[in-house]
Amino acid sequence: MKTALTIFTAVVLAVLAGCNGAAEPPEQLQLPKGKELLTVDFQEGQTLRYRFVSSRDITLNWGSTGGGAKRGADHVDKSSESMDMVVAFTPIEVDPYGLTTIKATCESVNVKRTSRRGRRGAREAVKSLPGKSFTFTVQPTGKMEDCSQLDALIKEIGEKAFRPHSRQGRIKEPDMISDFVATQWFLWDSISSIEEPAKGVSVGQSWKSKLSLPTPMVMRKARDVTYTLDAIRPTEKGRLAVIRSTYSLAESVPRGWPIPYTGSFQLSGKFGMLRGYKILDLKGGGEEIFNNDAGRTQRYNQQYQMELACSLIFALPGANPRITIKQKLTMQLLRN
Repeated sequence: MKTALTIFTAVVLAVLAGCNGAAEPPEQLQLPKGKELLTVDFQEGQTLRYRFVSSRDITLNWGSTGGGAKRGADHVDKSSESMDMVVAFTPIEVDPYGLTTIKATCESVNVKRTSRRGRRGAREAVKSLPGKSFTFTVQPTGKMEDCSQLDALIKEIGEKAFRPHSRQGRIKEPDMISDFVATQWFLWDSISSIEEPAKGVSVGQSWKSKLSLPTPMVMRKARDVTYTLDAIRPTEKGRLAVIRSTYSLAESVPRGWPIPYTGSFQLSGKFGMLRGYKILDLKGGGEEIFNNDAGRTQRYNQQYQMELACSLIFALPGANPRITIKQKLTMQLLRN
């Protein structure tokens, strides 16, 4: 695909040059010195397996609620949750000059939660993913097209997050669907968000994008991302592009991002007692290692901390809930 994009760029320039009566450029466009062409690449029939891990530590400070031996002391509730998932990506139809069709199959999912509270026996929606597949198309620039099957799968598992046959109406159990979205909807975002990919990227150059914010509560928020090509490292397995990223709270969420749930419902657990979430601060960063010669991500690591304020759905003297979330997302190419 890298060669295809180079040829495509050369063809475009040839057409423009022909309109002005100029000579045609060579078949292979030579990038300016110091520029790197970052594109994704696939080989038909070659399956790539990635391990995705999304984990977070949650600290809920209820504030000074008084009472007992520790009158006036803050009541703190700590918990954590993680999703460990393996997804296999198999090219079905490779078009080096256009869209490549990829079949993604979820091979395994493991979810862990630790909390002093929680409803035993609650089902986890993403545990229904193993064996599920979806296809999508992707450009050489890494931009994903036709994600309709992925969107349908997200809505399908979204329905599984609700208690069946509940007499109290629709009650949603805790789930990690937003983590599934964060790992699958934004594949190759660091590459596809380059504004003018055919011109290449130089070391030190930055560009911007947006990524989702997976959370334990239902929120539709985004983080602004600034990517920077930090270095190009020659190795035996190819030249590795080191892409750094920094995060901050975005003012808006792009239209078209998937929504797992529809209609009105009630949340179970501690987050069902809270409302009016307001993000006070968000900061973090990450690193991605992209094999530029192979045209694939080797691994990435994203980490951020988010501070939130909220309120109780009922009055409780002295309660002033504050939430701290420490989030980590990783992706690692596995050996086949």
